[in-house]
Amino acid sequence: MAILEVKNISKSFDGLEVLKDISFDVNKGEVLAIIGPSGSGKSTLLRCINQLERADGGCVVVDGMTMFQNDENGYAVYSDKKILRDIRLKIGLVFQNFNLFPHMNVMQNVIEAPVQVLKMNKADAEEKARELLKKMSLETKEKSYPCELSGGQQQRVSIARALALSPDVLFFDEPTSALDPELTGEILKVLKSLAEEKMTMVIVTHEMEFAKNVADKVIFMDEGVIVEQGTPEEVFDNSKSERTKKFIQKF
Repeated sequence: MAILEVKNISKSFDGLEVLKDISFDVNKGEVLAIIGPSGSGKSTLLRCINQLERADGGCVVVDGMTMFQNDENGYAVYSDKKILRDIRLKIGLVFQNFNLFPHMNVMQNVIEAPVQVLKMNKADAEEKARELLKKMSLETKEKSYPCELSGGQQQRVSIARALALSPDVLFFDEPTSALDPELTGEILKVLKSLAEEKMTMVIVTHEMEFAKNVADKVIFMDEGVIVEQGTPEEVFDNSKSERTKKFIQKF
């Protein structure tokens, strides 16, 4: 059963159509990798699904709850605030530039949302945070501040922070783009372990080897459209589109 259904999403900025009729779905426990050149609409797609941008048209359903759907004129109409809040709690987004609170230490960054949004008991939130930090190999860093951490450590804190809300689907927007090759390996190792635990993930990435070896499905986007989608084998080894083949050959 699809936990995320995306149907015919469109989005324009100042008359420029950046998403054109985007449709796909993700089943529980699957990893979807979205690849494509810069400017192809990948990040905008994630922002629309995470309610950071409003889509112009289409439909998004998360775990049976409709975020928005078209009216009779083909324009996106969003559900009420309660449903949108419930949906927001089911999905998490890890940004490429970490977005940690600089004035809070690692523990405070991880427990802030569970305590403030979920109204979780602080002691319970800290217990869960310690479990997550241990999973991220950061158990000795809970009192450190973001400025005291490497880029890879900051990104692992941001992943722990997203996981602290127990999302049903976790989105990653180029999580390694701000990191050097050694730190990139750290984050890919974390993502692979989450995939092995059957965490449902949608990952925008330029790491082709990772997408090929870890993802269950791959989407190739270019100029705001899905050029090709399928299994890693179908997209990487048996591409039907010349545009896909040309892009993959560069890597």
